[in-house]
Amino acid sequence: MAQSSVVTTKNIGIALMVLGIGLAIWGYQLSGSVESQITQAVTGSDTGRVMTFYIAGAISFAIGLYSVNK
Repeated sequence: MAQSSVVTTKNIGIALMVLGIGLAIWGYQLSGSVESQITQAVTGSDTGRVMTFYIAGAISFAIGLYSVNK
């Protein structure tokens, strides 16, 4: 594999890790919204939108971590 390809893969991995952290933070902020708090009070669980951000953030971070350590 060429050196520039390795650097590109690591850069993409770092970008995915940053994106994953950003999505997780965004999900956390959404969990504090009035709509989410009402849903949590009624159902006892987070809204689907919040969970989507958490899951997408975790997957993005994991793929980025794999790409960096590859």
